[in-house]
Amino acid sequence: MIRSSITPIILAFVMVCMGVLVLRRREPDLARPFKTPGMPWVPILGAVICLAQMAGLPLETWARLVIWLVVGLAIYFWYGRHHAERLREAGSSDAAIAAD
Repeated sequence: MIRSSITPIILAFVMVCMGVLVLRRREPDLARPFKTPGMPWVPILGAVICLAQMAGLPLETWARLVIWLVVGLAIYFWYGRHHAERLREAGSSDAAIAAD
């Protein structure tokens, strides 16, 4: 059971490592409260090591990860779409008030 619960955590570490690389490349002048030592090698090695650990996990664990990712993404997009509609409605009523 421990193996199946660790897969999302390891995937989160991979995403953080890759996110550091992307943000440092896209917005190099952005003020940051921390420094990444050994840039870009530490994030690259972190992602590779985490992916290597994930590769050794059983297929059942991967299936659970995919299921939870699909459920999470469905909730995320439903929530975003639902609240975007509410914001649009609020924005149009604010615009009507401002026009008066």
